[in-house]
Amino acid sequence: MTDTAAETVTVQQPPEADPHRLEVTHVNGDAYEVDIRGHRILVDQPLEAGGTDTAPTPTELFAASLATCVAFYAGRYLLRHGLPRRGLRVRTEFTMASDRPARVDTVRLVIVPPPALSAQRHAALLAVASHCTIHNTLHSAPEIDIELEP
Repeated sequence: MTDTAAETVTVQQPPEADPHRLEVTHVNGDAYEVDIRGHRILVDQPLEAGGTDTAPTPTELFAASLATCVAFYAGRYLLRHGLPRRGLRVRTEFTMASDRPARVDTVRLVIVPPPALSAQRHAALLAVASHCTIHNTLHSAPEIDIELEP
């Protein structure tokens, strides 16, 4: 005779991640205000694109987000090793794709290390900075849902 009792298997689900929230509100023309935890950032379009050029474009903020993330990780590397961050910079340039859909085609970031950083630490700094959250996200694209509120 075989045992026919049902076996219960409990699978532990990872906890739901708390969402980070921000809100974008129309200001006027092509200008919008982004509210992030009480911090306000404006975006606009250049004059030649029909805007009033009062603020960076969303695409420029995208590149700036990547550049500041790289700078932050580089800065934390320096801090962990007791090295000065003074003089640390990240120069960034990007190009737009010439075909559709509209998108950024290339991004080039150049980390300018502080003058006090020895050449022996350059590779480690680059390795750490190259694994910033935004860069990781671009390599493992998130699921994106765009909905219309009823």
